[in-house]
Amino acid sequence: MSAADPTASAAPKRAWIANQPYVLLSITALCWAGNAIVGRLAAGHIPPVTLSFLRWSLAFLLILPLAWKQLRQDWPAIRSRLGIMNALSLTGIGAFNTLQYWSLEYTQALNTLLLQSSGPLIVAVWSLLLLRVHLTAAQAIGIVLSLAGVLLILTRGHPTALASITFNRGDLIFLLAMAIFVFCSVLSLKRPQIHGLSMVAFTFGCGAASLIPLLVWELHARPVMVLDAKNLLSLLYVAIFPSTIAYLCFNRGVLLIGANRAAPFLHVVPVFGSIMAFVFLGEQPEIFHVIAFALVLGGVFIASRKQAT
Repeated sequence: MSAADPTASAAPKRAWIANQPYVLLSITALCWAGNAIVGRLAAGHIPPVTLSFLRWSLAFLLILPLAWKQLRQDWPAIRSRLGIMNALSLTGIGAFNTLQYWSLEYTQALNTLLLQSSGPLIVAVWSLLLLRVHLTAAQAIGIVLSLAGVLLILTRGHPTALASITFNRGDLIFLLAMAIFVFCSVLSLKRPQIHGLSMVAFTFGCGAASLIPLLVWELHARPVMVLDAKNLLSLLYVAIFPSTIAYLCFNRGVLLIGANRAAPFLHVVPVFGSIMAFVFLGEQPEIFHVIAFALVLGGVFIASRKQAT
């Protein structure tokens, strides 16, 4: 996904955070780590299309009052590239998140974290195919370091644990979701130069609308979601944090430093996920966690820093 305000560099000092891509992308990773946990908890309780549709519909209603004025001003630019905007909405909002929630009904968290770490490599492939952007040496080194850190976390310091991982239908679905999301991130560089609020409002609304045919099918094919406190809290979380807040931060971060330099922050998602396990599940950190975090953060720093000219 993508696009933020191209004039934000002239924003007042109170908007300092809008020009801090590393802070913005870290916030994004934190929110998305929480989304993976909530999505796994919701599996079996909220059908995937229902969860995705309600997530983006609520997020659209939350952002629309803030974005309405800007959306009207940017409508001519949006209309001039309506095909790109519809493609971004369909892939980055509708398809990716629905596939992600669907995959969590079949696969383990360990597998999805491992597959998610392939994101920067997929970014490099799409950037080369679509934009002819080659991976720099620093980006390659950073990706390798951060991937090593993620694998250390996933295997809990025992690399032989990788041999016990089996890939099932959920893994394949999630890998497809990752390819779609990264394609969307690279494609977003071709979006019209519009305000970030206009971008998220349009894509949230259009992405939710694209799910209506699938939602109608799901309501007939699967049990309807129960309106209990747990499910409602899950919906509120995914609508506010990994949707509204995270996408505003991610869009701005990609605009500031580009898809290739932003991609290594995907490695921070499993890092935050592990921290959440320490806090909410009572797991105790071990020495391999410290080493892994250092590798991940070091890799992110190397891969995302601006190259000397």
